[in-house]
Amino acid sequence: MSTPGTPVIGVLALQGDVREHLIALAAADAAARPVRRPEELAEVDGLVIPGGESTTISKLAHLFGVMEPLRERVRAGMPVYGTCAGLIMLAEKILDPRSGQETIGGIDMIVRRNAFGRQNESFESAVAVTGVEGGPVEGVFIRAPWVESVGAEVEVLAEHDGHIVAVRQGTALATSFHPELTGDHRVHALFVDMVRAARSEGARVSAP
Repeated sequence: MSTPGTPVIGVLALQGDVREHLIALAAADAAARPVRRPEELAEVDGLVIPGGESTTISKLAHLFGVMEPLRERVRAGMPVYGTCAGLIMLAEKILDPRSGQETIGGIDMIVRRNAFGRQNESFESAVAVTGVEGGPVEGVFIRAPWVESVGAEVEVLAEHDGHIVAVRQGTALATSFHPELTGDHRVHALFVDMVRAARSEGARVSAP
């Protein structure tokens, strides 16, 4: 059970590196739990969509009945953070979608899948991320997408080799890379702060 000051943050546990995100969120002072079904989604203050395979995640989201509830909560302002495949899931448009591939949406961006190359072309690089203090984070890029373009409401937080690799729009955050694999929890701490701020704003709005 979380305390009143501890945000409850889910990790979409359909595929991908769920455990690593749960550990990183707990290290950033959140109450972290896996989410697979609509009733579990309804109990969290924010959600992380992990890396994996974006087509598989979208198909499993439909299979578990969570795709439409996800879209509704993101549209309603639930804080959400997507890494790698999660970034693709938050895009409004994919340049090269696979047949039947769908997204949740939430960030006005166009993304390219596997833009940095295949699995054997994975790499690590220091990435300076706006809003993350203490110097660059170590970005792990695994079959990573990049953001081709963004809308006027989207803030670009980081680039690598001239390509956008981290963005934010309101309560939605996304990175092409995997901070959960590095032991550096500063990006997760940024997201936890976003969830806290959204909870505080919601409390103010609902106060008489």
